[in-house]
Amino acid sequence: MIVEFGHYALILALGVSLIQCVVPMWGARIGDVRLMKVAEPASYTLLLLILGSFLALTWAHVNSDFSVTNVVQNSHTDKPMIYKVAGVWGNHEGSMLLWVLILAIFAAMVAFFGKNLPETLRANVLGVQASIALAFIMFIIFTSNPFLREAVPPLNGRGMNPILQDPAMAFHPPFLYAGYVGFSMAFSFAVAALLEGRVDAAWARWVRPWTVSSWMFLTLGISMGSWWAYYELGWGGWWFWDPVENASFMPWLLGTALLHSAMVVEKRDSLKVWTILLAILTFSLSLMGTFLVRSGVLTSVHAFAVDPARGSVVLFIMFLFTGGALALFAMRADQLKQGGVFAPISREGALILNNLLLTVACATVLFGTLWPLITEAFGYQISVGAPYFNMTFGPLMIPLMFAIPFGPLLAWKRGDLNGVSQRLIWVGVAALVGLFISYASHMDGPVLAPLGIMLALWVIFGSLYEMGYKVKAFRAPWDEVVRRFRNL
Repeated sequence: MIVEFGHYALILALGVSLIQCVVPMWGARIGDVRLMKVAEPASYTLLLLILGSFLALTWAHVNSDFSVTNVVQNSHTDKPMIYKVAGVWGNHEGSMLLWVLILAIFAAMVAFFGKNLPETLRANVLGVQASIALAFIMFIIFTSNPFLREAVPPLNGRGMNPILQDPAMAFHPPFLYAGYVGFSMAFSFAVAALLEGRVDAAWARWVRPWTVSSWMFLTLGISMGSWWAYYELGWGGWWFWDPVENASFMPWLLGTALLHSAMVVEKRDSLKVWTILLAILTFSLSLMGTFLVRSGVLTSVHAFAVDPARGSVVLFIMFLFTGGALALFAMRADQLKQGGVFAPISREGALILNNLLLTVACATVLFGTLWPLITEAFGYQISVGAPYFNMTFGPLMIPLMFAIPFGPLLAWKRGDLNGVSQRLIWVGVAALVGLFISYASHMDGPVLAPLGIMLALWVIFGSLYEMGYKVKAFRAPWDEVVRRFRNL
């Protein structure tokens, strides 16, 4: 009965997402406040329905209900409880349900905390978010139903792969999906801004918290997966530059650029068009990651699924939202007025350098990931491995890491590079000391390792110096330093 409730709740969620998508956006178009206000209760209702569906599937896993095919394929009566719960999202169908649940959570949070947003912007944001939910709920119901029943329930299930039964892997997917899906909010705000033809500092203030939270979740998810792979795999090392790892790394790179460019929009009313484009592309790469992991088009050591039919549907969804958003961007970008002028040596200039290096680095990873697909289409088999990525990605990161301590210390509009360099001289000395110590202690080790440690110390000490400078450490009374630190 509970399983049927979960299935019916998912079907009802499909109808609610359709209402939330159409009614508020139509209200925003014709200026009807009553229709626009439908977005808030619809967001809460959608969250409750999807949460009910997800809890029903969780109940089936926890109670080892082997009449459900998903439980048979991913659970076992002897599994510890943590892995019974992790089995809910440790498969394609359950993970997609979690994907949509996180999507609904973000929408409900905007509905709850965004009461001071302009009514039309709020309606459009929640409407776009609902359209994404609508597409993926249809995908789940028609191609990836987690509530399918077994005609003859077995006595036990197949269980989860033993190598995946690890705490880091239990929490790795939820954090990763929270990062993936969280960027949908930046996408929804970008499309809503294009529909209205207006981007201002208030818009940037609303985009940044969602971008930062998504970036944090994605960082945690990638870190947990890397940590697990490092100590779990018998041959050691991380799965860096594997296509599936690149699928989560590319949105992280563009997301990092996005949260910096949004700062320029908020503080200086500049880079509006670029920030809108970054918001669209970041979520598009999240959708591409979902496609790569589930389609089987690329060979990977740990692809989630290898079903071309499902992959084709995800590819269609990706093209629908990415193509639609980019077409809207092409039509409306000229309506977004640019703001203040600034010198090349300024905080804005440093942030543009940051964005340039991160986006080019992301493009090199994207090219290396997709090149085997392109060559295969022309009848050639080729693999792209670590040598390509190390030779293209590494040189782009070295100047970025060198520039990081300078950026926050430069003034807006026009900065003093000589003054900042003088302030960072002791940071450079500390980094050089780290270089000599690491080289002296491992003279027979890799030549580039001490240089990497030097760059790491340069960034770490530079960040600490910037924090100390802003809170006036050793230059102001202790209570003022504490107050500044708390505010920072």
